Amino acid sequence: MKKSYLFEKIDVWDKNIILKWNGYGGKLLAFFLRIISFLGRETIWLILIVFYLFIWYDPILFSHIGSTFLAGLILIVPSKRYIHRTRPFESLSKIRVLERKPSSESFPSWHVYNVVSQGLMFIYLFNNLVIILAAIVCSIIVAVSRIQLGVHYPSDVIAGGFFGILGFFLALLFIAPISYVILIFFESLIPIPPQYHQLNSLLFQNVWYSALCSGFIIIIFIIANFKWLRDYFKKNSNARKLEI
Repeated sequence: MKKSYLFEKIDVWDKNIILKWNGYGGKLLAFFLRIISFLGRETIWLILIVFYLFIWYDPILFSHIGSTFLAGLILIVPSKRYIHRTRPFESLSKIRVLERKPSSESFPSWHVYNVVSQGLMFIYLFNNLVIILAAIVCSIIVAVSRIQLGVHYPSDVIAGGFFGILGFFLALLFIAPISYVILIFFESLIPIPPQYHQLNSLLFQNVWYSALCSGFIIIIFIIANFKWLRDYFKKNSNARKLEI
């Protein structure tokens, strides 16, 4: 009974907060928050994983960024499927969606997980005051943006931050050390010596290597925009049928 009452109180608080702050600041602020919110998308982190493996080889950055992303897959995806919380705009008619409508479940926030977990990882790796401040500011802005844009409840972003901290430690203590050892092992099997911390010369010397890198990036963008592309082609196909 107490547990049910607590969830009801959280639900009421969630709805009150998002109804108050959704769309706050007008179109200009929403446009700014959409740009900053991109830092939380999986797209940018997948591109960095490809970048630090194939383009500017850095085994430390690759293994740690990749491990943090993998920790997110382990923590966030099952949580979304199990809790299966609907998005605010699906439950509240007054909510305006100020970005492209997400198709996944609402709880917890993937965007907030990404900026918090990767931000903590960058703080650990670089131990730089600028990185620390940037990570904190970006995490706060992305968290606020998810509410203002109408795609997450406050408890979604709070949980995303909590999972971000958990994912950081999971990656740092377990996944990253294992992935780094595996990466170094595969290095020893490759006849070509690795080109550390520099632009890979194969990008300019081997057309197939360039095509491989380009292919990975194109695939990432297609996956990230699959729903939009599907709807776009479906809309065009229906329009042609009507013309016929």
